[in-house]
Amino acid sequence: MNNRSNVASCFALSLLCRRAIVCLAVIVLSWSYGAISAYGQYSDVWPQQMEGADKLVYKSIGDVDLHLFVFRPATKRKAAPGIVFFFGGGWKSGSPIQFEKHCRYLASRGMVAMTAEYRNEDRHRSKAKDSVQDAKSAMRWIRANAQKLGVDPKRLAAGGGSAGAHLAACAAMKIGATTADAQSAVPNALVLFNPPCVLAAADGREDFMAAEYKPEILARMGVPSRELSMWHHVKPKCPPLLVMHGEADHAVPIWTAKSFVDKMKRAGNHAEIVIYPGEDHGFFNFGEKDNAMFFATLKATDRFLAKLGWIQGTPTLDKFPF
Repeated sequence: MNNRSNVASCFALSLLCRRAIVCLAVIVLSWSYGAISAYGQYSDVWPQQMEGADKLVYKSIGDVDLHLFVFRPATKRKAAPGIVFFFGGGWKSGSPIQFEKHCRYLASRGMVAMTAEYRNEDRHRSKAKDSVQDAKSAMRWIRANAQKLGVDPKRLAAGGGSAGAHLAACAAMKIGATTADAQSAVPNALVLFNPPCVLAAADGREDFMAAEYKPEILARMGVPSRELSMWHHVKPKCPPLLVMHGEADHAVPIWTAKSFVDKMKRAGNHAEIVIYPGEDHGFFNFGEKDNAMFFATLKATDRFLAKLGWIQGTPTLDKFPF
């Protein structure tokens, strides 16, 4: 009787363990799928690989390797226009996955499209000033390896969302500590999604950032925030730029983007802004709502690059298998 009871107990325990393992597996898989599928800027997953992309080291700091995921056009060209994207996440988190879909599409339009890793606070205990240097390193590395990558070094754009947009602009405007070859880090065009253009008081206004985020964000700079503020470094001869911003952005007020673009124009630069009514921060990400804003902003990006003569014809989003 005791033996039967023991056998029954062991069987029940075994069944319970199996069920627990299955449940745990489902939870883990669900979490992983959710993170990997969340192409939005709040994903923290750094992928081991992206299908169809070359993963190349552009910079090493100690035992940390930083990579570019490179998507090449189907029709190989000796010197195709290029673009590199930097993900958002407040210089604290985020993932290069954010711009995978953008890269795939722009590669289909004949560009060498790249999405970059860079140091952030959560992974590397770094500051925004370090992220800025990584963005510049990526630009210099791409130009130094332009022939191998098939990129035209004179037609290399930088883009990004939120903090990543800030990094792209810092490279363009030579913001932050730089090197003797600073010019080699300057992109030839900018594509910026909800960029934090103002990081210090501007025009007598202190409301350049949501109050609940401001203390933490400014402490994350690693230098006085004015040193990394795009608005405070506007000058002539900046590359042409496109800014796309949600009018209802709760984190980065719309007035900051308008003021930055106006100031750039007054300095004689080509600057465009597209404002999306009712849209909040991160509105452009793949997977947001019904993807309407993802398609709208990618179409605006396509038209901007076509205006520069870098890609040809009208947008082909309706034919691309997203």
